[in-house]
Amino acid sequence: MTNQTILPVDSSNFDRHAFGPDFVWGTATAAYQIEGAVDRDGRGPSIWDTFSHLKGKIKTGEHADVACEFYDRYESDLRLHKELGFDAFRFSLSWSRILPDGTGPRQGGRINEAGLHFYDQLIDHCLSLGITPWITLYHWDLPQALEDKGGWPNRKIVDWFSEFVDVCTKAFGHKVKHWIILNEPLASSVLGYFTGQHAPGRRSFRNLLPAIHHTALAQAEGGRIVRQNVSGAHVGTTFSCSPIDPFTPSDQAAAIRVDALLNRLFIEPTLGLGYPTKELPFLAGIAKKVAKPGDMDQLAFDFDFIGLQHYFRVVVEQSYFMPYLWSKDVSPLRRNVQKITEMGWEVYPESMYRIIRQFGQYEGVKKIYITESGAAFYDTVDQGKVNDTARIDYHSNYLHHVLRAKQEGFPVDGYFAWTFLDNFEWAEGYRPRFGLVYVDFRTQQRIVKASGRWFQHMLTNEKTLTQ
Repeated sequence: MTNQTILPVDSSNFDRHAFGPDFVWGTATAAYQIEGAVDRDGRGPSIWDTFSHLKGKIKTGEHADVACEFYDRYESDLRLHKELGFDAFRFSLSWSRILPDGTGPRQGGRINEAGLHFYDQLIDHCLSLGITPWITLYHWDLPQALEDKGGWPNRKIVDWFSEFVDVCTKAFGHKVKHWIILNEPLASSVLGYFTGQHAPGRRSFRNLLPAIHHTALAQAEGGRIVRQNVSGAHVGTTFSCSPIDPFTPSDQAAAIRVDALLNRLFIEPTLGLGYPTKELPFLAGIAKKVAKPGDMDQLAFDFDFIGLQHYFRVVVEQSYFMPYLWSKDVSPLRRNVQKITEMGWEVYPESMYRIIRQFGQYEGVKKIYITESGAAFYDTVDQGKVNDTARIDYHSNYLHHVLRAKQEGFPVDGYFAWTFLDNFEWAEGYRPRFGLVYVDFRTQQRIVKASGRWFQHMLTNEKTLTQ
């Protein structure tokens, strides 16, 4: 394999206007990663509360009990977000903050009015600042009470999730029009219930197919509820995705299988195409052992947009030691890649263009937003500043390829940087820093990084920023 040549982009002259007046500029966050206040105001525990307190589950031994204290600091944080020039803020609703038992009154649970009040205030503050709220309904933090009843492998979760969506949309639908049903369903189902790398940490193939199928059903049903409850709703869902390349020409079949898992598993059922069983025969077990009559029709929903969450490409080779996929990743280090992030991910900007093109060629995809993209680097504070030029290069080069795709007619209409604040990065802990704003987790001080200033200049043409 040869390294890709990164196109030269003059970041000082990058112009938002080239993307058009209706292009959405935002940042993306998740409740568990930033809020903290995990035991306050009636919030119930989530699977990530449980998982992060188990020995050895988080690489750094940390948890998000405090995180960024966004629960208490959202007003000042959103003012900073506005100063940076972003016009949209993507955040998720903590399921267990709203429904501590996992279910609402319809199924014997209760609504936590304090939780609704927090998000109501958060939404109002966004709107008062001229920031458009984009709500993600599920960003991996399943209430522990529902995991105790079987979690996503339990068929009842479709009803549990449906009630959660119903409660949220009836509470906020008159104010919020942009709704995302699921964040990266592949990650929550496979990493949570098969590999055990993420909460709840279960490792069993027996769990995998039910978790996949029930997640896909919930995705479509959630969309139907949003459309029913929210007048003028703009509803979508998001997928983690990467172009898949074979390491050598003889690894092409392996690349096709991995592409079916990583990129096609949830989008194709949504589009009415069913699961990619031809490439992944083990998925046939869903129809044979998991699905009920009529399920395959219920998987489809006509979303207004699809969110793509893209960071890197994947290069694979054939492997006889990896069951079901019979392939494995070839690491960037093994490929002698020169530009990698702290996470060990290859910096490969052209992959952004390629993944937009891949998803944009589906007939049923009407509109695309990049709902996450970003990079973790070894940020340091020097005389009160964080000069993260590598992150500026990342965003400017990836945005170059977003613009390239848009100019070629692909319907990409927005970019949400991951992420606004340095935060708790799931099983990685606090070590990887993706934020445009540096957070000192001991003092909770915020320091705008050079990358945040770059976005501010690009979005507002202002060169100075109030700290």
